[in-house]
Amino acid sequence: MARLSRKVSESKTVVARVMMPQDANIAGNVFGGAILKAVDEVAYVAATKHVRANVVTVSLDSTSFLSPVRIGDLLTLKASVNAVWRSSMEVGVRVEAEDPKTGGVRHTGSSYITVVALDDSGKPREAPDLILETPEDDRRSKEALRRRKRRLEERNAAPPSHE
Repeated sequence: MARLSRKVSESKTVVARVMMPQDANIAGNVFGGAILKAVDEVAYVAATKHVRANVVTVSLDSTSFLSPVRIGDLLTLKASVNAVWRSSMEVGVRVEAEDPKTGGVRHTGSSYITVVALDDSGKPREAPDLILETPEDDRRSKEALRRRKRRLEERNAAPPSHE
């Protein structure tokens, strides 16, 4: 049987929420952990839309916090699957903060999350291939392949654990 395929556009997910006082420190800046939780949730949604099955986060490759997010900002997270291997895939998430009074939007961060598709018994399962639709999809996929290569090289070079 041929492996399923899905378009990048089928995984695209946008989530927005207002940042509340419980999300922030005493200076009024939103905790990085609150943003990371939202990033993980939107990555889960995008990956689930791609595989139409449960997924689990394996790693957070990198997160860059480019500017602070403040109480009252509208946080928008834009996610899509960048690349698919066998059971794992990379989801890219762009984080933006909007000042609701001025409408000004700031790119506040980006993250790359690796997730694995799971079958009904919780074991890794094959994920559908990814159909790249635009030059931007192609660029993002090539960058994901470079990040994966680096991750695998780092993992293979790591000294053995002595637990």
